[in-house]
Amino acid sequence: MTTRPPLPPFTPDTARQKVQAAEDAWNTRDPERVSLAYTEDSRWRNRDTFVTGRPAIVELLTAKWARELDYALRKELWSFDGDHIAVRFQYESHDAAGQWWRSYGNELWEFDENGLMSRREASINDVAIGEGERRIFGPRPDAERGVPFPLR
Repeated sequence: MTTRPPLPPFTPDTARQKVQAAEDAWNTRDPERVSLAYTEDSRWRNRDTFVTGRPAIVELLTAKWARELDYALRKELWSFDGDHIAVRFQYESHDAAGQWWRSYGNELWEFDENGLMSRREASINDVAIGEGERRIFGPRPDAERGVPFPLR
């Protein structure tokens, strides 16, 4: 059986570790690697798309990162309880035409006893930004870990 520490029930420290691990993994833009943090039958709502299972997660993420170029993400712990974590996030990317976007969202996560995410619900809104308005450049530097990001 695969385990993915930290395991629930979460504490403030382990919930923050789980959120940072998710941010780090998503910033690799490697769908196969990211999918390993989820149960084989994980259920997702991502915007208006519903998927179930790792193969569907890999397919969704592959298409996502083909559209959202130079993707860079920041996640922040919002709340947690037992085997649930809520996060807020922002990421920036550009499309093939060169338009930059900042995407704002909230996620609700549910974990199994092995620390794998069994359910993920993401609500996301996109705002067009100019390249000069960017503030997220690649993975988070160590000095910025745990530092909250601004709303706007």
